[in-house]
Amino acid sequence: MPKFAANLTMLFTELPFMQRFEAAARAGFEAVEYLFPYPFAQEELAAALKANGLRQVLHNLPAGDWDVGERGIACHPDRVAEFREGVPRAIAYATALGCPQVNCLAGKLPAGVSEADARRTLVDNLRFAAEQLRGAGIRLLIEPINTFDIPGFLVNRTEQALGILDEVDSSNLLVQYDIYHAQRMEGELAGTLSKHLARIGHIQLADNPGRGEPGTGEINYAWLFRHIDAIGYDGWIGCEYKPRAATTDGLGWIKALAA
Repeated sequence: MPKFAANLTMLFTELPFMQRFEAAARAGFEAVEYLFPYPFAQEELAAALKANGLRQVLHNLPAGDWDVGERGIACHPDRVAEFREGVPRAIAYATALGCPQVNCLAGKLPAGVSEADARRTLVDNLRFAAEQLRGAGIRLLIEPINTFDIPGFLVNRTEQALGILDEVDSSNLLVQYDIYHAQRMEGELAGTLSKHLARIGHIQLADNPGRGEPGTGEINYAWLFRHIDAIGYDGWIGCEYKPRAATTDGLGWIKALAA
């Protein structure tokens, strides 16, 4: 059976953020992930993990001003210094929280910047971050994100992300494979997972359309979970979906589809 981590940015949102750790543990989760730890003190987050017997399996590098619509700055040529200043901050949080990997959001193609220049900036930044994180024993991920939800996002397909991995040429950089984003952009979920499993460091899920719980859309999750087990993936799967009602009301999918 796959191992599921509660994404606290998306789940239990009826509660204040710091109360979501306890809610996740009560719901049976053993691990959590979320977008950004930075608004909170490291000690506060670490205490919440410890008090509830949870592991943290993922958070993102600093990604600009989320509230005004920024979705990463790693491909912005004019913000290289800001990106690189964020790497030690991410390392400090990941170390304090025992988090083994962090994700880099490439960002949207900046106005007036060519795709080639944005990609070159991204590759240089990833090369820098991968080596800094390697020294701390933390793995770096990069995630393709669909351009329906985030128009203009630079990295949006698996093959594109793999090409960037080839160019960066670091064993400390892997793909974060989000099933929902992949379904929207390219499909071929099982074949892609099988072919590239060795280069996939983390998996996330949601159904399509609507980004709801598994079982609410077109993806055959019962089959896909068996396939993920069969090919030998032993990492966590982050539950990054939008519950249709209260989070706990919709958790029956775990027993129904992943048992």
